Amino acid sequence: MLDRMRRHKGWLKWSLGLVVVTFILLYIPDFLRAKDPAGSALPGDQIAQVNGRGVSVLEFRTAYQRQVAAYRQAYGANVSEQLLRQLGFEQQVLQQLINEQAMVAEGERLGMTVTDDEVRQRVLAMPEFQLNGQFVGEEQYRAMLNTARPPMTPGEFEAGLRRQLLVEKLRAVVTDWVAVTDAEADAEYARRNEKVKVQLVHVAASAFLGQVTATDAEIAAYFDGHKEAYRIGERRKVRYLLVDVESLRQGIIVPSREVERYYNDNIELYSTPEQVRASHILFKTEGKDEAAVRAAAEKVLQEAKGGADFAELAKKHSEDDSNAKLGGDLDYFARGRMVPEFDEAAFGAQPGLLPELVKTGYGFHIIKVVDKKAGSTRTFDEVKAQIREQLVGEKAQRLADVRAEEVAKEIEAPADLDKVAKARGWKVEETGFFAADEPILALGATPQVSAAIFALKEGEVSAPLRVGRGYAIAALSGRQDPALPKLDDVKDRVRTDVLSEKAGKAASEKAAAAAAALKAAPDFVAAAKKAGFEAKASELVARGAALPEVGVNAAVEKAAFALAAGSVSGPISTADGTTIVKVIERQDVKPDEMAASRESVRQDLLDARRTDFFTAYMMKARERMKIDLNREVLNSILG
Repeated sequence: MLDRMRRHKGWLKWSLGLVVVTFILLYIPDFLRAKDPAGSALPGDQIAQVNGRGVSVLEFRTAYQRQVAAYRQAYGANVSEQLLRQLGFEQQVLQQLINEQAMVAEGERLGMTVTDDEVRQRVLAMPEFQLNGQFVGEEQYRAMLNTARPPMTPGEFEAGLRRQLLVEKLRAVVTDWVAVTDAEADAEYARRNEKVKVQLVHVAASAFLGQVTATDAEIAAYFDGHKEAYRIGERRKVRYLLVDVESLRQGIIVPSREVERYYNDNIELYSTPEQVRASHILFKTEGKDEAAVRAAAEKVLQEAKGGADFAELAKKHSEDDSNAKLGGDLDYFARGRMVPEFDEAAFGAQPGLLPELVKTGYGFHIIKVVDKKAGSTRTFDEVKAQIREQLVGEKAQRLADVRAEEVAKEIEAPADLDKVAKARGWKVEETGFFAADEPILALGATPQVSAAIFALKEGEVSAPLRVGRGYAIAALSGRQDPALPKLDDVKDRVRTDVLSEKAGKAASEKAAAAAAALKAAPDFVAAAKKAGFEAKASELVARGAALPEVGVNAAVEKAAFALAAGSVSGPISTADGTTIVKVIERQDVKPDEMAASRESVRQDLLDARRTDFFTAYMMKARERMKIDLNREVLNSILG
């Protein structure tokens, strides 16, 4: 309920299923600001086209800004431009916009349209544009859009809404046939809610490692029988030129006025708003007689005024499931996190019990303000070093982007690496041999870089590859074909595998020898102790929970949930030994609770299945589409 209250306050939030939209702009990186028209990308320029439908520079900038704002709200102010670029964030945003246009194009291919009246009806129905259940009016609607950051015109907002409605229609047509039967919903409910309490004995293979040995003959025989497991894949090494971000940082100076301007432009990042801590008792009114609910709430309010323990009253009476067990405690929250009526009451009062009920769209609230914290802002002197460091990093990353692109144009063949290095006073480095799934010393563990290098042919030079230290431009300098190793080259690995296999067998035999006694014993713990084991007990746990000794283990879990209370399993093989489990208690689902939850579980499964099918459908649909990227415009806005 608390989460719903907080989400409801997020005015003007809407989604096309791919682009997270929030109108609190916390951050605009330099590369997204408007460019000088002379030789740079203009807002109307097209970055990409999907079947003739364009993605403009303006759309990209807007989507990027909103995505970053959402990330900053979720993860804090340390989401810097440098970090986002290292993560390839701008490419992700562009891909989302292309996916969005692909969905619209597919909807139009199927003859779908959205009328002006459908758009208008959706606007009128949005809670964000309603006051006391009525549309706020055209003037207020325009004002709300204009005060969003970045501001939007009704035309811009409604164009996005039109795309959203078209995507909804497409998704409905494509996935409405998907169904979930009662049996499937009930099985899922049972899977989520059945619980067991177990005692288990785990015989770890590692306990027997000191008791087993491996002779040379056994090692050789094992190797002969498992040679393919030790096959060495293709290995490569490269010579590369590094555009080192850290080196570029050394020559960057950020003027104090720029640091101060960043501080002033982003003052909200360094401000802590006024906060209040409150507890509440909620009496829901939905589907109920409001007068009766008010009377019940007034009665409890009088008890609170009379000195009754507020937390106990909340536990007993509150219908807010998210915090009733916590005595109604909502912890600290800032303005705007709750619905307006709740905010106004909580922030307008001094600590103590509010004397009157507060009415919101959820019902009646008894509110007790526990504490208040005044807002504060860190001074410029406190954060200027942090800002300067961030700006230096961002400038170094942008400079590395430019340098990498410049250098790439000068390198057409492997020999050019040396020419460019000499001209710039850099040094060509060389890696050792590495496999496709191994980290590359000096360049790091980057799957995309390894994939690009293993796609290179003799005489080719890679495009700039984003690595942890900046960009690498690489050319093959050596290649080793896949091969079966000699035993001597992998003897230690084989010995370890032989010992592990022997230890596992020993653990299995030990468990098997004790299994019959453990099954028949009235006292599982005592029988385990007599056999030289220690039985560990769990609490009541659902599927997917960690169990003592074995953690989250599918095989043990499957056996446990298949047993009746009081039953003992046979030996269960696990990755690191053998386990025997006894079910002490079962908490099976109740038919009436299952029936009551059937529709919500059915909807969860439907949503998941429809999402999976729609994703697969769109992947296939995109194969028919003509998708073009304008690299020049893309490089212009990112460079």
